[in-house]
Amino acid sequence: MNRSVSSTTAWLIGVLFACSTSGARTQEPAPAESPPQPASSAVPVTPAPAAFPAVQVRLHTAQGDIVLALDPAHAPVTTANFLHYVDQKRFDGAQFYRAVPMGDDGQNGLLQGGLFGTRLQPFKPIAHEAPAVTGLHHVDGAVSMARGEPGSAQSEFFIVVGDLPYLDGKDDDPGYAVFGHVESGMDVVKQLMAMPRSADAGGADMRGQMLASPVKIIAARRVVASGKP
Repeated sequence: MNRSVSSTTAWLIGVLFACSTSGARTQEPAPAESPPQPASSAVPVTPAPAAFPAVQVRLHTAQGDIVLALDPAHAPVTTANFLHYVDQKRFDGAQFYRAVPMGDDGQNGLLQGGLFGTRLQPFKPIAHEAPAVTGLHHVDGAVSMARGEPGSAQSEFFIVVGDLPYLDGKDDDPGYAVFGHVESGMDVVKQLMAMPRSADAGGADMRGQMLASPVKIIAARRVVASGKP
């Protein structure tokens, strides 16, 4: 049976985590007034001009490349944060570690990646950019940030497979911050989604969703105009 909006609450709890400073444990949503503060430099945030073009980033993995097109015009804070990790090479050695298939045929869902499970350290949390403000939505191929409380997103992100509109939020739920989409490599995303998952890894809300063998992000680089990283 397909998951209804009302039945997704427990599942969403599993989305609501970012890597801890140790990178080795799941972090439950933190109180809004006391988000985690890793001892790393703050993310430089400069609002982008309205006509600022998309910025492409290539995630190079052993399973193939995924090219993201980030949207600094509509999600300047979240895009600047992601590019900070890219430019500082903080995503080199990160990994895709969680796949959540949904629906009767398991064709929809999300693929999550970031620093979780590594020794890499996240930068400070960023302000939340809600879909209701940015106009960006959780459609097939969207790239969005995992978080605990709004304003606690750091390094963990996920790629949407199929349309998942309830992640946009509503009423007093601000949803998750979409900041781009997959330009190419959705075949790689779906390949990773189909990889074996561990029956034991993850907490109660994520058991059965963690990849048995996480896929390493070998390098994350901006794509220059020539198309070469």
